Amino acid sequence: MLSLVIIDDMQNAREVIASIVNKHCKNVKIVGFADGVQSGVKLIKQQDPDLILLDINMQDGTGFDLLNKCKPFGFKIIFISAYEEYAIKAFKFSAIDYVLKPIESNELISAIQTAINTLSEKNVVSGIDVLEANYINHKKEFKKIILKTIDSIYSVSVKDIVRCESDVNYTRFFLNDGRKILLSKPLKEYDELLSEFGFFRIHQSHLINLDYFEQIKKLNGGFAVMKDGSEIPISSRKKELFLQTIYEL
Repeated sequence: MLSLVIIDDMQNAREVIASIVNKHCKNVKIVGFADGVQSGVKLIKQQDPDLILLDINMQDGTGFDLLNKCKPFGFKIIFISAYEEYAIKAFKFSAIDYVLKPIESNELISAIQTAINTLSEKNVVSGIDVLEANYINHKKEFKKIILKTIDSIYSVSVKDIVRCESDVNYTRFFLNDGRKILLSKPLKEYDELLSEFGFFRIHQSHLINLDYFEQIKKLNGGFAVMKDGSEIPISSRKKELFLQTIYEL
């Protein structure tokens, strides 16, 4: 049975979470509650849980403060956060599970099940480090993204991504050092993440980083030539908007 601790400075939130877990997660046992950083660190050291549900902002500090006091750690983490657009973006860039307040049963149950299914996954800390950096620096451009493959977890600088290419339900990332990383998520998901950071969906199957765009070849409908020498077809539907975008660079 999976052991769980709940750390949130709002009593109502702790009670809602406990009610959902006790009712729907029969393979999970709640072994303690805490209302802040200091009490949370003490509880974690006492119980050595498999999973913690952790509020980001508490009265005596942040969830990151707590985790920095617990390193190294092997437990899984699901963050609890109020709805903030930049916070949600930070979670997605970091591939870290989260639930939003007010807490909905289905979202919490799904996040816990994901945690159970990935208990053996290593390198959790790298995702937390990326999340902390992106969350704290939300007024600036997000600097890193976590890319998970079947057997590896990569922390990649957004500026080092040249382009992304769809491969059915997978996405292949092309980096400026020549590496290629294949991920089991569709291109649409990364388009939504990266579009506001200088990336353009030039074709149904291609997302490019405009920092690496070099020229347009007009042959056969048009191709965007990238600095790495790759030639990416330009969709006829996207051509006008793409031209407008590069003129504004």
